[in-house]
Amino acid sequence: MEYFVTVADAGSMSAAAVRCHASQASISTAIADLERRLGVQLLVRRRAKGVSLTEAGSRILGRAQDMLTQADEITASAQAEEGRLAGRLTIGCYTALTPFLIPLLVDGFTRLHPAVNLELIEGQQDEIRQALVRGSCDVALLYAFGDEAGLSCTTLRTSRPYVIVSADHPIAGRTSVSLAELADEPLIIYAEPPAQQNADRWFALAGARPNIRYRASSIEAVRSMVARGLGFAMLIQSWPTDTSIEGLPLASMPLSDPLDDVALMIAHASNVTPTHRARTFLQHAKETLADAGGPRTTD
Repeated sequence: MEYFVTVADAGSMSAAAVRCHASQASISTAIADLERRLGVQLLVRRRAKGVSLTEAGSRILGRAQDMLTQADEITASAQAEEGRLAGRLTIGCYTALTPFLIPLLVDGFTRLHPAVNLELIEGQQDEIRQALVRGSCDVALLYAFGDEAGLSCTTLRTSRPYVIVSADHPIAGRTSVSLAELADEPLIIYAEPPAQQNADRWFALAGARPNIRYRASSIEAVRSMVARGLGFAMLIQSWPTDTSIEGLPLASMPLSDPLDDVALMIAHASNVTPTHRARTFLQHAKETLADAGGPRTTD
């Protein structure tokens, strides 16, 4: 049943196999056995196109999710009798934030609550929002961009956008710079949403348009390209080092434009009452980021 729920969420047997740390063959066999036991077809298999739910599969999916949750809660309750927090907790995280938030938070949380089985889901902003709404993860770490309908959000910290340039750039060393001054400069942005939407919006507030020259799917690639003098980048929160992954120096400076701060939040679906595990992790995230001064991350 867990395999069935995971396949329905992931959209394919192969993607579910990765999430479940199982072989694709074992997942396919288990779901076929579940279909025989129930007497209905749950999935339509399409070669090279993933799977889709049948009408019966759609009806059963919600019940299956509820049963798995109840089973997990029974296990957690039994272990809680011994005075420890236990059970499964699935955490979602915006991909660009994962390297900076997840290791810190997971390390601290598992030291405090070793019996909790933490699972991680990464994705872009909209993907993680959808995962929260459909119950694929319990809590998620996101930036407060766009529509937060259906989510209950807690702000962990806020940051103001700033720019980075190569160490030998003419504006390096200045105390501030405006977006209007940078309008003709080549801009390097993170390729995934909402980076371009943010750039368009921030430049529009400054009465200018961004000159987007390169898009990269890795934040480290963005920083390395900037360090080599290929353009500038706009980030949200400062990096823990002023060098690129290649060891080349970078210069950062605040923007003089009156831009709003951007909030980093932890969220859960507003129509779901968080488990004790989820509430404990939320509190852990608040305390950890406050004590650390907020691990430094990027857009």
